[in-house]
Amino acid sequence: MNSESWQVKLALLLVSSLTIMSMITISASLPDMTNTFSDFPNGKKLVKLTLSFPGLFIALSAIVTGIVIDKIGRLKLLGLALVFYAVGGSSGYWLDNIYLILAGRALLGISVGVSMTIVTTLVADYYQGKARQKFAGLQIAVMSLGGIVFITLGGILADIHWRVPFLLYFFSILVLPFAYLFLKEPPKLSEVKSNNKLVKSPAIIWFVFINVMLMWILFFIIPVQIPFHLKSIGIEKNAFIGIAIASSTFFSAVGAISYSKIKDKFGFRQIFGIGYFLMAVAFACIAYGNSYEMVMLAMMLAGLGMGLMIPNANIWVMQLAPPEIRGKEIGRLTTFWFMGQFLSPIVLLPFLDYISQSQLFFALAWVLLGLSILFLLTYLRTSKK
Repeated sequence: MNSESWQVKLALLLVSSLTIMSMITISASLPDMTNTFSDFPNGKKLVKLTLSFPGLFIALSAIVTGIVIDKIGRLKLLGLALVFYAVGGSSGYWLDNIYLILAGRALLGISVGVSMTIVTTLVADYYQGKARQKFAGLQIAVMSLGGIVFITLGGILADIHWRVPFLLYFFSILVLPFAYLFLKEPPKLSEVKSNNKLVKSPAIIWFVFINVMLMWILFFIIPVQIPFHLKSIGIEKNAFIGIAIASSTFFSAVGAISYSKIKDKFGFRQIFGIGYFLMAVAFACIAYGNSYEMVMLAMMLAGLGMGLMIPNANIWVMQLAPPEIRGKEIGRLTTFWFMGQFLSPIVLLPFLDYISQSQLFFALAWVLLGLSILFLLTYLRTSKK
């Protein structure tokens, strides 16, 4: 198998694109969906939970998947995951009970946990050095651009009915033939299966994991809360809400596609510092700007920041993880990634019972600025050593 062929790269990128659409495709549907389920006990909170609920099951399934694929191979679970992705993802179109919809979102999460862990591990298996750095940036860029398409479509279709965007999850069935035809087991996998219990990653890998979780806790407040923030400042069209969220994804692609060149000049810690600073400015724009234009500026800055930090975290873990336990460590990375997305509304939304949306974003801007300074200080400390 030639990992540099366009067919292999296309298959990897198509499977990767399913990850981002799994979470935020239905973001623009949330306000209308809330009205439908307003009679259910805690209906409003349950509807918001549908956006982040898959994250819990991605987190739980990814860590198991990483261990399993180190033992049985990368691809044996992928086809099944793509089928269940369509079944669980489309649940909101067919079902009238919010609890059953949440069950469908759980199945979607399990499918994403399996597919994302596999495809990210394959990237680490297929590519090395500069080629891996470039493809990791391209992977996140394509995920982001795919997210733009699906988020925008989700906003347009939500104006027809909030249920219609759930049909977009059938896209995984179109991806299935590409994965089956062009992705193959890495040729050296059999050589690194043995003695993996004796191999450990450097302790700093846990610093990366925890940082990834914190990064997503802070960023994921955007797709959860921005639709409601835009409604509060007078933006009623769901299509405009979808475009605003999609714009953050577009600039995430811009940041990711630029990652390889930026990584040539800066270290991992520096890039995290830059990313957190851009997000801090973005959250300040949301806090102080009560216009659609200011929100769009914030989406641009936040997207650029995340576009740098996501491939940065992926490459750092790929570099730290020994081949023998690569699947296990990438499974852990996926777990912390989506645990952050799941925890985001649980951790942050209760503050809205005591402070306004603007005050919350202002407080988070200070937290992000503090993280930026922290990474700069850790870089200076390690550079001196």
